[in-house]
Amino acid sequence: MKNRAIVWFRRDLRLADNPALRAAVDGDYDGIVPVFIHAPEELGHWAEGGAQRVWLHDSLTALDNDLNALGSRLVVRRGPSLEALQVLIEESGATAVFWNRLYDPLIVERDKQIKQTLNKRDDLHVESFQAHLLFEPWQISTQQGAPYKVFTPFWKRIKQEPRRAPLPRPAELPPVWSRIGTVDIAELDLLPRIRWDKGIRQRWEPGESGAQRRLEAFLDEPAEQYDEGRDRPAVPGTSYLSPHLHFGEISPHQVMHRSEEWLDEHAKPAPREHIESFQSEIGWREFAHHVLFHFPATPEEPLDQRFKDFPWVQDDEALAAWRDGQTGIPMVDAGMRELWATGYMHNRLRMTVASFLTKNLRIAWQHGERWFWDTLVDADLANNTLGWQWAAGCGADAAPFFRIFNPARQGQRFDAKGAYVRRWVPEIAELPDKHIHEPWAAPKRVLEEAGITLGETYPRPIVDLKVSRREALDAFEQIKNT
Repeated sequence: MKNRAIVWFRRDLRLADNPALRAAVDGDYDGIVPVFIHAPEELGHWAEGGAQRVWLHDSLTALDNDLNALGSRLVVRRGPSLEALQVLIEESGATAVFWNRLYDPLIVERDKQIKQTLNKRDDLHVESFQAHLLFEPWQISTQQGAPYKVFTPFWKRIKQEPRRAPLPRPAELPPVWSRIGTVDIAELDLLPRIRWDKGIRQRWEPGESGAQRRLEAFLDEPAEQYDEGRDRPAVPGTSYLSPHLHFGEISPHQVMHRSEEWLDEHAKPAPREHIESFQSEIGWREFAHHVLFHFPATPEEPLDQRFKDFPWVQDDEALAAWRDGQTGIPMVDAGMRELWATGYMHNRLRMTVASFLTKNLRIAWQHGERWFWDTLVDADLANNTLGWQWAAGCGADAAPFFRIFNPARQGQRFDAKGAYVRRWVPEIAELPDKHIHEPWAAPKRVLEEAGITLGETYPRPIVDLKVSRREALDAFEQIKNT
């Protein structure tokens, strides 16, 4: 009897360090069918946003090319996932189905039902694997057996745990039989019909090879100044690995292992400090998934229940100005325009624009969460939820509510020469450094010389930063002791 395995690819679009694929390769299987099932309806309103769909299209294309190079191909099917798997099992005569686990609440429930249904078959071996994180969310707990809500002790605990080494990439794969049909990736309609995605396609290289090149480019230079460079949006000081990690084109095990190898190759004290800071960002990703797994309502509801009664403001006009990068606050506008043009926003700006929305405008964090979900190529339910609740002061290890980022001060500190703002807000580019982050405070003569008429060529601020800060603190007082 033939033994054949289905490998269900999800957000693990890579061949190296893929435990599900490795189980099929190492097993005594005559054939392996790699499949991706497109089933956005199973994710509700947390299905991939517009920017993610662009990335997914290119990443699936890259995976198919990589599989072809090894003698195989990617089979693409439409959902529902269970029905698609059952049909493929019958078509292929598969005796095993393998996949790697994910931890978004709806996916956990779906996968549980799929596994229970498939396990009822005596002729089928069904197994899932840990690949998306360093450790399972349920493996790490406090001494009291509770989930962590604070990052520092969580990461300290993680670092004490032994990690496995990355798994090798297969040298070759058996061909997929011609009778196994596939949907063309283009038929999934992942790309926009009005092609607004040019900036995304120009900036990024989705796929496993692109992820590896991105990591090596980071280690070649930015890694040695990471602690300083990561806060300066005008310089390439970060790894830009987040979308590759989200789609599983590279694994956290690979990132940790390669960065430690790099440290051994560069045995100097300074790089070690920077690499450890970089690795802690992998820790934050772990922490985000840990919190989401244990508190699955947090994409919709604040972890700190007091914030259910927070007096949020409904202001559609201000929300639109924020989305469009037309708030009259240069650092905020620059971040929002970078997001729209490239599908990405520097982390310093993510904190800045989130603080501005939730505290200066007092618009509920869920509005920002949803906009990021649709516009970020690295939109990840766990990271997005943790980040927005952190900024709003209502989540795990959140910034205290009274920590309100002043976007002008953020610009003066981290974009002192205005290079970032001048790139994304060109209408004020002629302002001198002294006024680039506060054009409303510039003398009339300076504005005229720079060709700026506030309210016409560039908006006046839609909110007074000092007044709105005070109003936000007064609003917090209303719920602080509830």
